[in-house]
Amino acid sequence: MCGIVGIVGTQPVAGRLVDALKRLEYRGYDSAGVATLENGLMDRRRAEGKLFNLEKILSEQPLPGTLGIAHTRWATHGVPNETNAHPHFVEGVAVVHNGIIENFSELRDELTAEGAVFTTQTDTEVVAHLLAGFRREGMDHKAAMLAMLNRVRGAYALVVMFADDADHLYAGRFGPPLAIGHGRGEMFLGSDAIALSPFTNKITYLVDGDCAIINHRSAEIMDYTGRPVKRASQISQASAFLVDKGNHRHFMEKEIYEQPEVISHALSHYVDLGAHTIKQTGHDIDFAKLRGLAISACGTAYLAGLIGKYWFERYARLPVEIDVASEFRYREMPLSTDQAAFFISQSGETADTLASLRYCKEAGLKIGAIVNVRESTIAREADAMFPILAGPEIGVASTKAFTCQLAVLASLAIEAGKARGHIDAAQEKTMVRHLAELPRIMSAVANLIQPQIENLSRELSKFKDVLYLGRGTSFPLALEGALKLKEISYIHAEGYAAGELKHGPIALIDENMPVIVIAPHDRFFEKTVSNMQEVAARGGRIIFITDENGAAASKLETMATIILPNVDEILSPMVFSLPIQLLAYHTAVFMGTDVDQPRNLAKSVTVE
Repeated sequence: MCGIVGIVGTQPVAGRLVDALKRLEYRGYDSAGVATLENGLMDRRRAEGKLFNLEKILSEQPLPGTLGIAHTRWATHGVPNETNAHPHFVEGVAVVHNGIIENFSELRDELTAEGAVFTTQTDTEVVAHLLAGFRREGMDHKAAMLAMLNRVRGAYALVVMFADDADHLYAGRFGPPLAIGHGRGEMFLGSDAIALSPFTNKITYLVDGDCAIINHRSAEIMDYTGRPVKRASQISQASAFLVDKGNHRHFMEKEIYEQPEVISHALSHYVDLGAHTIKQTGHDIDFAKLRGLAISACGTAYLAGLIGKYWFERYARLPVEIDVASEFRYREMPLSTDQAAFFISQSGETADTLASLRYCKEAGLKIGAIVNVRESTIAREADAMFPILAGPEIGVASTKAFTCQLAVLASLAIEAGKARGHIDAAQEKTMVRHLAELPRIMSAVANLIQPQIENLSRELSKFKDVLYLGRGTSFPLALEGALKLKEISYIHAEGYAAGELKHGPIALIDENMPVIVIAPHDRFFEKTVSNMQEVAARGGRIIFITDENGAAASKLETMATIILPNVDEILSPMVFSLPIQLLAYHTAVFMGTDVDQPRNLAKSVTVE
């Protein structure tokens, strides 16, 4: 979602603020702005669209000042334009905000009745008006900040600059992440450690209900009553270098081809590749004593969890309840302390997933976090943290994080099966040997299928609707393939369990409906081929993604057949992810969409 940066500096900050915003582009945004303070005067530059528009304005109209705040906005209230872009100014108050002020309508009506004039459509502007009003009443900066934080409701991270205070920035957090960076004679605020990594690696994460005031050398942190609180600082592992695309056209393409390497990193954390055994990673979740497991996540992470459900139930005989986090948190699922709960999130800050975690924690369950960002809120609040080690993922459409999540889930399912007595030592060695082959296989597959996928994508880009079908773990892959295609190409796509074809979707089949069938030659293969025959009989254009044995066993005529190597069943979800990712990517490239930052989407969804 929105990205925030603030600097209390010793040198001009506008350029550094924009550079930091570039590190937050992966979150998704539709406008950007920067404001600085110089000799008691606040000034700002804002622009609709991408950061290069803001940079152009700054090159023509530079901003002096050693104190400043900056923002990339993902629109919630009000259209994406320059007027609604942050920072917002009201009577010597400047505000940037990530999140949603849920009671903004009530506050806006109250403030309007008192004479306030609103110039934007945003919920954020009420914060600036509240602060300006409290200052007029004679409150000092800290008192005004605390009074404002006690009036607003919702999920928010806020950073405030006052025109009559050249030495401080003020912040509040309730929901979306916000971190303090400790420098030498300078202090920083940012939505995450990646944004602050060029300036410092010493980070203090604020928690919900924190208010912070930073100056050149220190930070004062308190709760909303003004009572001082202490938050530990830590050395961040965020990269100090700006991630670039290398020789690739887009971050998404780069991240697709990084998968063999990052999966090898993930696997080496969980399995002993020499002894072919699962490592003891020191977590305190005892799979042997569990009656069940709850899994919750959003988007692609949820689909990884759905594949994990198949694995935990098959290999560990451990019943799994799974739901998207936005439903899980509200359906009041009955829980007991002989269950554990796993939460999957690339960013570790997903609002619905975090709320579901806290619901399970209150019920006394052991919590496991499968995350990419070790310092994230979800990681910090869990009892056991399982890093996926994918490295920074910049493309909004998840690729390498998804397959690393799968690699971690597969390792944990084997560990659970061993602990519960359903996998013996010989089976463990066999399964780990298969996992050890995964990076090599994925590297070979990516290079093997790329030319065919690129040619096929040119044809696929001509269609308006696409169906994906699969059985077993290929059903969540069908959902993931459809999600990827609609996310970045904007083609309408739906994924179905192949057995559901006759229960409705078959009505859509004609010569204008490509049907992408994901079918490794596994125990479901013959039934899936029967469903393919039903599609073929109705003129559907089949794109068949299978393996060598599957291609040899099927005689159906297809629009295209993508043949992958034969692999063990536990590997097929990761290996078969490659063609569906590449198919979506190349189709989007042919259609000329913004692959890395598709419209209306954000990388980190930090509000409901």
